[in-house]
Formats: sequence, C-alpha cells, structure tokens
Amino acid sequence: MKATTIPASAAAATLLALTITACGSSDPFDRESGGESEKGTVVIGTANFPESEIIGQIWAQALRDAGYDVSVSSGIGSREVYLSALQEGSVTLVPEYSGNLAQFYGDVAEGADEAAVSDALRANLPEGLQTGDFSPAQSKDAYRVTRGVAQQYGLESIADLAKLDTITIAAPPEFAERPAGPKGLASVYGINAAKVTVTPISDGGGPLTVRTLVDGAANAANIFTTSPALLPDGSTADLVILDDPKNLIPPQNVVPVLKAGSLPDGALDVINKVDASLTTDDLVAMNLRNVGSERAEPTTIAKDYVASL
Repeated sequence: MKATTIPASAAAATLLALTITACGSSDPFDRESGGESEKGTVVIGTANFPESEIIGQIWAQALRDAGYDVSVSSGIGSREVYLSALQEGSVTLVPEYSGNLAQFYGDVAEGADEAAVSDALRANLPEGLQTGDFSPAQSKDAYRVTRGVAQQYGLESIADLAKLDTITIAAPPEFAERPAGPKGLASVYGINAAKVTVTPISDGGGPLTVRTLVDGAANAANIFTTSPALLPDGSTADLVILDDPKNLIPPQNVVPVLKAGSLPDGALDVINKVDASLTTDDLVAMNLRNVGSERAEPTTIAKDYVASL
C-alpha cells in the first residue's frame, strides 16, 4: 500500500494528543469492576458532527456488551484531524465513509461503484491503516436547494446549477477543497469554477446550514442524504436533493478505519457484525431522534439501537 503522511507540525501533533486525551475518559481502565478488562481497551474517535458520534457510540456500546473497555473521544474535528490522530495513535479507530475516505487518500474513478471504491482503498490506504467491512448503510454528501429555487431555475440535477449566475454553497469549511466541492463541479459537470464560492458553516449540514440556505444567504448547500434538514426551530425545511447522474459523489458506505494491529482480538468482528445490520434508514431515524424534538443524546440512541439487534 502507498504510504501517505498528513501534514502536521510537531507542536500541533502534541496539542492534538493532549486534546484527545482530555476528551476521552480520564482513565480507560477505570471500570466499575475495578480493573482492566481481559479483552483489552479500545479508544474510538469521532468527527465533529452528530452522525459520527452516534456511530461511534453504537460501536462503543456493542464492544462494552462484548466485554471490552471502551472510551470515546468525541468531536475531534475534520477528516484531516481525526485521521492524523489515528495514524499517530491517540485513537484506535474512527467511523468513516468509504468514498470520501478513498478520495482523501487517492483518486477514485468517475462513476465508481462500491467495488471500485473498495479497490481504491486497498491501493491507496496508508501503510499501518486498515478498514473493516463496508456497512449497507450510506450517508452521502448531496447538493440541496430550496424547492422555490429548484422551480424558479428548473434545477433537477447537479449539472443544472450552471443555470445560476452565481453559486454559493453553504457547507463545512473543508468542503471548498473536497473532490465533491467546486473542483468537482468544474471537472465533472463543466460548471465555471469562477462563479462558485463556499460559505463555511461548521455544523455538518445541520440547522445553521439549513437556515443559511432557506434565508437565501446561499443558494445551494452540502447536506448529507441522512440529514433530516431541520431548521433551528425544529421544523423541516422544504428542500430538494439534486440528482447526481455522473456520480460526482461516490458510494459512501459506513466503514471502520483503524490502526492496524491496535484492536484487541475479536473487537473488529463485533463492529463488523453491528455494521452489517445498520441501514441508511436507521441513520435517518437516529439523526432525527438526535436533532428533532426528542433531542436524544448519541449515547441513548446507541444503547437503544444495540439493544434492538
């Protein structure tokens, strides 16, 4: 496999390690039983959006039920940050999405299917990292517009964004450099990159992003297909997901990525078994519990889901 190094200064790496240690439990061996589990300890890291936290907590609950010690370092940051944490060993594994992970480490062919994404990961994943099994559940980036804008300009697919005089995308800051962002609009759909800008909002396509779109401060938004697209008052925005006929956005199966050899024996089997039961509809329902009127915590959602298996 081709080795890839994520740029980071020594000082930043030290700060990252200290931050992650603070986020997790103060002593991963401190269990009610009074000692370290014979099966070993796992530190799960999650990205800075709720769905990642929910998936991480699901894995944590399943592993605890199987007798492992687990701590969760929540909201570490963007892909660049949590994969750096994984490579330097502050966390054991993180939830990922197959297509985005493959694109982060190398090229993914236009129109790639699940098998092609898997091949790309095998070819480009850095030495020392490995993945578990792909889950049937997918959470894909998507371009959404308001129904009013879609009707006004006749927008049905991503290609139709070219009909707009300017394209302002409400999205996480890193989306500006992602393959599915402005660069992808230009290379895959031939949209003039000069008229595309990104309005950075760090809520992972949540209510602030939705509000920005509905208020007209942006005319497109990057919001996951599993997001309920709620406004800050809890109401559902009337948004349209634009079709992606050229597969600018590849398959995005949930997948664990881990530091090779870091998991205790049998732990990856537990995670793979849980992921095999997880569906896209499950993610939609769990996200709604978290950001909707119930405001359920990720730990509660995770316990309920694992108990239902």
